[in-house]
Amino acid sequence: MTAGSKWVGSMAINSEQGGTEKPSGNESVGRIVSVTGSRGIVLLDQSKVLMVTARPEMGTLLKIDTPNSHVLGLVSAMSIPVPSQVQTESEVWIAEVEFVGELQKNEAGEVTTFRRGVSVYPSLADPVYIAGREDLEIAYSWDSENAVTIGTIYQDRSIPATVRVDELLGKHFAVLGTTGTGKSCAVALILQAILRKNREAHILLIDPHSEYSASFRSMAEVVSPSDLHLPYWFLTFDEIVEVLVGDRSGKDAVVEILADLIPIAKANYGSNRTRKTKLGFKNRAVDGVGYSVDSPTPYRISDLLALIDERMGTLEHQKNIWPLKQLKQRIEAVSKDQRYAFMFGSLTVQDHMSEVLGRLFRIPVDSKPITILQLTGLPSEVVNVVVSVLCRMTFDFGLWSDGMIPVTLVCEEAHRYIPTDAKLGFEPTRRAIARIAKEGRKYGVSLCIVSQRPSELDPTILSQCNTVFAMRMCNERDQQIVTAAVSDTAASMLEFLPSLATREAIAFGDGVTLPVRICFDELAEKDMPKGRTAQFTEKWRQQIGNREFLDAVVEKWRAGGSPFGYDSNKSNKDDELMDLPVEESTEEIDPRDFFREARQKLTTLT
Repeated sequence: MTAGSKWVGSMAINSEQGGTEKPSGNESVGRIVSVTGSRGIVLLDQSKVLMVTARPEMGTLLKIDTPNSHVLGLVSAMSIPVPSQVQTESEVWIAEVEFVGELQKNEAGEVTTFRRGVSVYPSLADPVYIAGREDLEIAYSWDSENAVTIGTIYQDRSIPATVRVDELLGKHFAVLGTTGTGKSCAVALILQAILRKNREAHILLIDPHSEYSASFRSMAEVVSPSDLHLPYWFLTFDEIVEVLVGDRSGKDAVVEILADLIPIAKANYGSNRTRKTKLGFKNRAVDGVGYSVDSPTPYRISDLLALIDERMGTLEHQKNIWPLKQLKQRIEAVSKDQRYAFMFGSLTVQDHMSEVLGRLFRIPVDSKPITILQLTGLPSEVVNVVVSVLCRMTFDFGLWSDGMIPVTLVCEEAHRYIPTDAKLGFEPTRRAIARIAKEGRKYGVSLCIVSQRPSELDPTILSQCNTVFAMRMCNERDQQIVTAAVSDTAASMLEFLPSLATREAIAFGDGVTLPVRICFDELAEKDMPKGRTAQFTEKWRQQIGNREFLDAVVEKWRAGGSPFGYDSNKSNKDDELMDLPVEESTEEIDPRDFFREARQKLTTLT
């Protein structure tokens, strides 16, 4: 027996060919002995099964000959109810099938088209065949200019696996699988296949690990933190509060102040009145009426700080002034922090929202139909806000443009932003993605969810993805979540999930004609995303790095904030103490007195 083969019964089958040779479809291998709803039982003819080139196995597509069509069924289980003790003795071989569609015949009895569903169910004793190459081509291939090829089907590796782009994007899709299964390569492959046929596409890919730029090169507009421009006035109220305040617990006064002053600052920007009129709190002619805290209207940070100063001048008690001082110092600190330069770095405030939208959504395309937004290097406490802004803007653009320019949003590591636990993550981000999932198709906004932990994804959002590519998963909870999202006809195929090879997937939903086990095409080395598993033995056999290397790492580390495990979103008493302002004084202060007073101030805040 040759290498790469395995024995099944008394036959050697080449596993490199998906466990089968190309079936002819002309040999009957059994007959229908039971039909129950969408399922049937086939009594296999042992002698004929042993004679055919390709034997049925789990996931094999069978066809049942009926007068008007060939009903197609996927093998979901196989058994020998009473196995004999001697191999030469005859046995009862059973195959359970799930009916998934039918090949329709014309008047001459020739197969013409495939359609999902079954109009006429098989009868008892109807002959059963293994679907041949022509049958598989008709069943699994979209006859459309809008279809793209992404790989081959497992049952016959000579037949391409195709997806229909309108169905794939119009109703959202997900790519799920354990780390190391080729998930990022699959995403890159699917997008590349789409872009080859659609040069004027508009795709925004959120790239948390900066790994996708190599896959698209000149076709991509790569936006990194160093050249990202997302002005603070783009943010909704919840988003700006997350940046300036963080955890709202015990900070209602600060939040209320922002809610009061931001609309006034927006009104000031658009007003031609004198500064005294604009900033006067007694004169309410400009009080923010007509401006929402959530509208993307420009305003100046200097105006907001001036409003805070004037508000402090109207207060008498230190206890009331303290939250305003804290807010002002936070705004000043963030405005000067280089890590937030993409948000607060502009010296002047200009309304260039159209330019920002044009770059993000590729309008015009200019030979770059995809924008890759790299999140590596952004402060951890602001990543959720950036993702929230992008998701919200994507939906709002589709809404206010009446869906004239369809946009696809690809969300890598989606479990970070839409976790199952509503207490985790950032609520505005979850809300923005959920809105795309539920309403996006009405406005030409599609969503691609990519995750290694389906069990940690919001099930409501995942259920809106009508096409799923499920790659290898070993975690039982992950498998259960994916199984719950599919139809009964595809559920049995998901039993393959723990044993799928790298680059293999079970594809089901509206983007494919039938639930199918596929093998994605292999990307060229130069087109692969960078996020591949580190080669420890290769690196550990050579001298790498010196003092200059370490200095460069330290410089990059400091510029990037705290990306290595520290979560700035979590409340930390020591951090809050360190964040308390130090009032200017010419007198020496005993450190013990300072920390005692600081703790007392912290107590009054909480």
